[in-house]
Amino acid sequence: MIRIIVAAGALVLASFVALPAKAQETLHGYDCTDDCSGHEAGYDWAARNDISDERDCDGDSQSFNEGCQAYVEEQAEDAPRSSQPDDENDGDRDE
Repeated sequence: MIRIIVAAGALVLASFVALPAKAQETLHGYDCTDDCSGHEAGYDWAARNDISDERDCDGDSQSFNEGCQAYVEEQAEDAPRSSQPDDENDGDRDE
């Protein structure tokens, strides 16, 4: 009888150990510490202010800054790869 109780206890203990840990939440590739609200705030702020340079993501909160950087990175990835800067085309104009 004791063997059965010990075996049952071992199975219960093993099931707790085998349960997967809560998955780490991420926002655009950055790990969140809790609920990603800081990252979301930084991302939203960058979007509202049309931030295009990561150097402008220099607030007091690391999560806010990472959210801002995620926005800048996403905009850089979405930019057309074949576009040329405007100043390269200025020499072709006859005005």
